Amino acid sequence: MINESRRGFMGKAFGAVAAVGAVASLVAMKKSWDPLPSVMAAGFTTVDMSKLTDNKLEIVKWQGKPIFLLRFGADMPPVEKRSVKVGQHYYAVMIGLCTHLGCIPAYRDTTKDFKCACHGGEFTAAGVQKFGPPPIPLHIPPFSIKDENTIVLGESGPEYQSLIASLSTDTNIA
Repeated sequence: MINESRRGFMGKAFGAVAAVGAVASLVAMKKSWDPLPSVMAAGFTTVDMSKLTDNKLEIVKWQGKPIFLLRFGADMPPVEKRSVKVGQHYYAVMIGLCTHLGCIPAYRDTTKDFKCACHGGEFTAAGVQKFGPPPIPLHIPPFSIKDENTIVLGESGPEYQSLIASLSTDTNIA
């Protein structure tokens, strides 16, 4: 009789340990399926545009890609169909990857353009190709304007929709 009682206790103890192990395994599997916090944060990037200065390139990251933000100065007129007006200023907002082979072009503030060192492609300050092998302008990422100083990258707002609608979809794949 004592053996049966011991056997029952051991069976219940083993069952409890197995249940705790199974729950812990399920929790670990669930955590491995969830996206990392860095991946979730990469979906949207909020940018304070008031900190940008005229003719100085700022680069932010969105979904692992460099995003070029350039505020046009008084000597740089906005480019129709490519410039974004946030508050009182016009900006160039574009993905900083050359449309030829994906290199990152460098901004030349003296000539106010971009030069890709890989194959010599050149883009205007607004991201339009002007020389070399790039077949199309730099891509424009989806964005929305939250207020007169803030844009959110990764969110397709009405400003982005109207900008893209004014261009052919071939030249503005986000």
